[in-house]
Amino acid sequence: MNQCMKIGIIILMSVGVFCFSCKKGSDPSLSVDWTFGFLSDAEGWTAGFADYPNEPGVDSTYALQFSFATLPAPLNIFDGALKQSGINRSDDLFMYVKRKISGLEPDTFYDATIEIEIATNAPDGAVGVGGAPGESVFIKAGATTMEPMKVLDSTSNHYRLNIDKGNQMTDGNDMKLIGNFANGTDSTAYQLKILKTINPIRVKSNANGEIWIVVGTDSGFEGKTTIYYNRISVNVK
Repeated sequence: MNQCMKIGIIILMSVGVFCFSCKKGSDPSLSVDWTFGFLSDAEGWTAGFADYPNEPGVDSTYALQFSFATLPAPLNIFDGALKQSGINRSDDLFMYVKRKISGLEPDTFYDATIEIEIATNAPDGAVGVGGAPGESVFIKAGATTMEPMKVLDSTSNHYRLNIDKGNQMTDGNDMKLIGNFANGTDSTAYQLKILKTINPIRVKSNANGEIWIVVGTDSGFEGKTTIYYNRISVNVK
């Protein structure tokens, strides 16, 4: 997606949010859209990691990284994106990005639809340790009342997510499978790929009229995955 297209999307997003904030309260079912194109920064998105052991130096061993970046070649290297990376030494690494959405009615149920555009370098049908680098890296999206965070499971001494994301290809109550990391080609060159929730995710806003949106990779591939989030769009109604 080029910068002009992203700017147009952000303008439409701003108009939609303004209209919603003018009318909210009269009808909580009104639809509102947010689109994050990462033109110049992370736009309030932060990242986390889960399903890995609590061990000394684990962040280095697993090469856990997150940053605002630009898309890799041969894509548009001037196009902003969120870059997240990790080596799945636990055979179950979960990498995620999250953001709080506000301005909703408090304590109200909403249906959230999430669409993302990612950049992936994992070819279809490739063979990897533990699973394929494309088809065994499952991508999920969700909406929750509470902030998604890693918590330490003292029994296993592993960090787990505090919401129900399911595991790998299995849905959870808070996150749903929307696809995988395969790029649709036989090439290791980065390609853009669009994924979307099949059905809206039901979520209740908190007392402040806020929800959390979370997107992530649930990996069965025991190697390094580097994903770029080029766009994240959210519809709530």
